Amino acid sequence: PGVRAAARPRKLYLAGPDVFRADAVAHGEALKALCARYGFEGLYPLDNALPKQLAEPREQAAWIYRANIGLIERADAVLANLNFFRGAEPDSGTAFEVGYATALGKPVYGYVDAPELIGEDPTRDRDGMTLEEFGLPLNLMLSVPGRIVVGDAEQALRQLASRRHG
Repeated sequence: PGVRAAARPRKLYLAGPDVFRADAVAHGEALKALCARYGFEGLYPLDNALPKQLAEPREQAAWIYRANIGLIERADAVLANLNFFRGAEPDSGTAFEVGYATALGKPVYGYVDAPELIGEDPTRDRDGMTLEEFGLPLNLMLSVPGRIVVGDAEQALRQLASRRHG
């Protein structure tokens, strides 16, 4: 018997700090509609409604964590917004989700609007820390296992769709 081709992704977990936007629900619906245009089902973290009986913030956090892990496990791949968020790095929760998906062997497609310059010296950041010299748009732990697209969600979906059919 020959080697079986990997299953083509159908469901995409939509990772990113988009859940913190003022228009988070509407943005998620737009992302899911965009996924549908490219033949994917988008799984957005806010699809899960927090149960009203969970009043304790730690209980709410644990529930959200488990719900998002469940969506990642149901997904065939992850589409991640890796733009800088609240500082000079992608959202830490999104980075965790990308790592978790990678550990599960799921393909990850990340997108960034543009590679960010962290400092004026190409070898050091603004705090004097050395910068990686690999020519990657993000830290190697995100860039190596995933495919990072410089552009928006639609450009990343186009690449994912073309690989799926290619």
